Amino acid sequence: YLVNSSFEWFPGLPVHHSRDLVNWELIGYGITRPGQVDLPEGLGDSRGVFAPTIRYHDGLFYIINTCVDCNGNFYITATNPAGPWSDPVWLHSPGIDPSLFWDDDGRCYYVGHGNLTGEQDWPDQQGAWMQELDLAQQKLVGRRSQLTHGHASNAVWAEGPHLYKINGTYMLLVAEGGTDFHHSVTMHHSDSLWGPYIPYHVNPVLTHRHLGKEYPLYAVGHADLVKTQRGEWWSVMLGKRRMDGYTLLARETFMTPVTFEDQDGMPTPVFNPGEGRLSLEQERPDLPWTPVEPSPSRDEFNGEQLSLHWNFLRTPFEKWYRLADGTLEIDVRPETAERFENPSLIARRICHHAWHVATEMDFSPSVEHQQAGLIIYRRSTHHFKLVRETDALVLIRTLDGNPEELARVPWEEDRVVLSAEAKGAGIVFMAGPSENALRQIGDVQSLSVISDELAGGFNGPYAGMYATGNGHTDGGVASFSWFEYKEK
Repeated sequence: YLVNSSFEWFPGLPVHHSRDLVNWELIGYGITRPGQVDLPEGLGDSRGVFAPTIRYHDGLFYIINTCVDCNGNFYITATNPAGPWSDPVWLHSPGIDPSLFWDDDGRCYYVGHGNLTGEQDWPDQQGAWMQELDLAQQKLVGRRSQLTHGHASNAVWAEGPHLYKINGTYMLLVAEGGTDFHHSVTMHHSDSLWGPYIPYHVNPVLTHRHLGKEYPLYAVGHADLVKTQRGEWWSVMLGKRRMDGYTLLARETFMTPVTFEDQDGMPTPVFNPGEGRLSLEQERPDLPWTPVEPSPSRDEFNGEQLSLHWNFLRTPFEKWYRLADGTLEIDVRPETAERFENPSLIARRICHHAWHVATEMDFSPSVEHQQAGLIIYRRSTHHFKLVRETDALVLIRTLDGNPEELARVPWEEDRVVLSAEAKGAGIVFMAGPSENALRQIGDVQSLSVISDELAGGFNGPYAGMYATGNGHTDGGVASFSWFEYKEK
């Protein structure tokens, strides 16, 4: 099972399942209901739920996580990782990126990010610390101990710690260098649970920063380890890919093999032996090949509930959408995509560098400030909208918080098909009365608007459906017959 950050998007903490570590299926979310872990109005871009860790112990699955700007560190539990997951246990602990470790005696330990000294011997000095977690009392107990400040005396942003016991040695894996170009993975070892933890000579055990800024895969770090039933070790980690000079998909999850060699009497991790970096192509794990059924590219909204891949911005405390007779109806509400609100926006993740989206919408705006249509969204300050207004289709680009009308085409019909096609850093918007009668709206646009380089932030891009009254409460409904997303 694999769980990822989802930041301000709801449902939160997507959980994927695989039997071969290659084919993955989205099976549920850790955060699924209002009142569980709320992502409220006012929660900023790329805030919310960060860096989850999933673990299994004694018949129970655990996700431990941080809700940044929304109450801090917590864990949830489930007997089935598809859910439902429990209400949170809030831990009132400092720092971010917590993880859980069970020692041989069954006692559980919280390993988190932070510098307990409160002092900075060098800029951005952070670290990893540990404290026992009493699961019966649901609270941290006993002393807190700083395990490391990083592998070197100038190591910055040591975070994302994970603790393991491998071949009798305690191993502490840490992310260092920040989340961008200097991102890296370091490991530290100890004969004792409480340390001292000694950095390995080979640190960083994984990074791409030495490959230069032109290397297409960069910002590699924040790793975790898993051992298969065949005895192989693999690591998952985050990284970024450039396309046409831009990072268009934000951070993605990668995987590489790991072996442990005896060096200086210690089991020493070697990431991707013989290469020492992530490979763009990799021999798969020695596990039975188990493909999963792909999701339909077109959602015709025939179910009683939305499909798992649909997300909302922040927690929807009221239900402003309906599935009825093969149609998704979205209420026109005052909230907008430009503010830290829960707008009438339903979107899915963009997962490819070449993709196509399209939707058929029926919408009759009653006043000029109402809009509904297609949105390509990265954050409140960076997105595209192709929307219908009272008498026109309008293409709008928002860059650095500044909206700009790029094209306006007269349109009187209630029904319209809206589409966008992207290849690398270029995107073309189209519209028409049917799928077979689309025409281009405006010029070819640059997707750099939603790139890391221009937009920043941690969360990735989305494509979806949107309706707004732009601060007004006139009401109204936008109806969508289908929505299509597919790789090109």
